[in-house]
Amino acid sequence: MSPQGHEIEIKEGSARVRVVRDGQVVADSRRPLMLFETGLPVRYYLPPEDVRTDLLVPSETHTYCPFKGTASYYSHPDGTADLVWYYPDPKPEVAAIKDHLCFYEAEVTETTEATGTA
Repeated sequence: MSPQGHEIEIKEGSARVRVVRDGQVVADSRRPLMLFETGLPVRYYLPPEDVRTDLLVPSETHTYCPFKGTASYYSHPDGTADLVWYYPDPKPEVAAIKDHLCFYEAEVTETTEATGTA
């Protein structure tokens, strides 16, 4: 068990995760990492090869999670909103998510049932 009863579990998923923004497919993956974290919905972390980062721009935003480390962000090309985050140097306990991209759930338009529970 992690500090204060906080737990994180990462599993390889089989869900198809697609992200569509402004009519364009920004991501399409059948190999997400599913991150289960105490008190949060499951998050799908996608391999960078399955994301069209050419449709995103690096953001100046950085946030810190005491369990995962410092996150960096990509935003919409017009700079109006951060759309996705990733951990370029995650804590050792979650090293599997290094450089995988996680879109805000409002941006995930299609998933199929995946196996695994927290």
